[in-house]
Amino acid sequence: MTTTLYGIPNCDTVKKARQWLTEHQIDYVFHDFKKQGIAEARLQHWIEAVGLGKVINRQGTTWRKLSDADKARADDVGSAIALIQANPSLIKRPVLERGESVELGFKEDLYGKAFGR
Repeated sequence: MTTTLYGIPNCDTVKKARQWLTEHQIDYVFHDFKKQGIAEARLQHWIEAVGLGKVINRQGTTWRKLSDADKARADDVGSAIALIQANPSLIKRPVLERGESVELGFKEDLYGKAFGR
């Protein structure tokens, strides 16, 4: 089963997740969604798996910089996907995919359970 970690390399939480995966000798592919972008189908999958409210990081700087009109767009899935593609830093990081499983954020115990460690 392929493990993919999505995020931004300079994000502290992404760094912690990558370090954990490396320390536990788990092979993974890193996808920098700021440089590589993020496909609409991938975002749709995450939203279906965990919900739109969890995919969008409403605590971050990128969210705070959005106009009120853009923030209002974030409540509709179609508009939110376009908004996220234009502003990938809106995604709660990191996103860990294993098969159909999707986990947002990083917590050692969560990763431990996901990988049976």
